Amino acid sequence: MLSPVGKRQAAALAGVIPHGARVISSPLRRARETADAFGLQSVVDERWIELDYGALDGCRPEDLTDDMWRRWRADPALVPPGGGESLRTLGMRVRAACQELADEAAERDVVVVTHVSPIKAAIAWALGVGDEIAWRLFVLDGSIARIWIARHGPVLVSFNDVPETGV
Repeated sequence: MLSPVGKRQAAALAGVIPHGARVISSPLRRARETADAFGLQSVVDERWIELDYGALDGCRPEDLTDDMWRRWRADPALVPPGGGESLRTLGMRVRAACQELADEAAERDVVVVTHVSPIKAAIAWALGVGDEIAWRLFVLDGSIARIWIARHGPVLVSFNDVPETGV
């Protein structure tokens, strides 16, 4: 469920979403609630769900050992303990979703409401770089990343844009 801050962020985002945009959402509740705030019909696409952190879900970064951080940052194929998902696997599913949307996004606005890790993977797709870039990006809550589908492929236009919340 969206917090009061999340509700303000969703309302601010709604103010900048183009009328008539196609809206796609992660299946997670906070993403669906954000998409609903836009007042447009949205569809859920499972590929936009957040990374499965396995047994590390809910852990703060400072709770991880230095060795675990080193291993995870060095190897995009590393699967977190407890049956999580690797950055590489996340990257493959997000790249497939991006590629599937590319033709439509070249013709009209397509808005995807998702989470930090899929946003990083979509940016990696747009830049044509590997999944290891995820550790070098910081995504602000309630922010917008814009990818333009140009004639010769995707271009990252902006990143971490935050609409005014009026607060």
